[in-house]
Amino acid sequence: MLRRLASCVVLITVLWPGHAKAQRIGIAIEQRLAEASGLAVGDTLSVASPNGGPRRPAVVAAIIEPRADPATILRKEYRVRFHLADLAELLGQPDRIDRAAILLQPGVDPDSARALLDRTAFGYELHGTAALAASSSTTFLVVSRFHRAIAIISVLASAIFLLCLMLLKVDARRQDVAMLRFIGISRRTVFIALLLEAGVIAAVGGVLGIGIAALTSAAVNAFYQQTFATTLIFSLLTWRTIVEAALLGLVLGLGAGALAAWRLVRLPPLVLWGRAG
Repeated sequence: MLRRLASCVVLITVLWPGHAKAQRIGIAIEQRLAEASGLAVGDTLSVASPNGGPRRPAVVAAIIEPRADPATILRKEYRVRFHLADLAELLGQPDRIDRAAILLQPGVDPDSARALLDRTAFGYELHGTAALAASSSTTFLVVSRFHRAIAIISVLASAIFLLCLMLLKVDARRQDVAMLRFIGISRRTVFIALLLEAGVIAAVGGVLGIGIAALTSAAVNAFYQQTFATTLIFSLLTWRTIVEAALLGLVLGLGAGALAAWRLVRLPPLVLWGRAG
């Protein structure tokens, strides 16, 4: 419907009731703005440049839902799109733009196109989308590294806690282990039994942890999507994360269980029974 649209900050005031003689322009407003102000397609508004100038009647020709952008989500700004010619006239700056996006046909080399445009255009800086995305994602990279450091510290702390827990749990089984050794059960069999028990405990704990993580992730997304009125995903739980967490929990559980079991089975049965008594 609306072509050659451009975004700009404008002043929107009361509904424009009539003004049949004034030439109306077509605009597209964001879904959030429509919901907040009760506007619908066909409504007429009065718009003006923030720098002053005459007001123009504008008809809401479309309601759009822009792609969620994490770089602008905290600003809570409403977006209005104009035809490029109407926007230039409203701002009083014809034939002048700040930014333009060029979509290349499939098969066209971006570097070759940028070199060609650089020779034919004067006063412009040409950037590829990959370079712009990398430069605008610096803040998110810092946050990602910070989260990774927190994750490493949390894993190390949980591993130490898990080891202490398994040592206490296995050490409380001294009397049972001594009885098994008295009736002829080998150290290897007792060690494997304790190791399997630790593996089951780690697996059950991993399933519970993944379930808690899934519920927490859903709650975080529901809260912030409602707060910022966006479809942006704030917490993402992928299958890769689930598999890595499950394997990490299983390895740590088996390692802690093996260390605790070996510490117990290497002692003679009489020593275990005497300590248990």
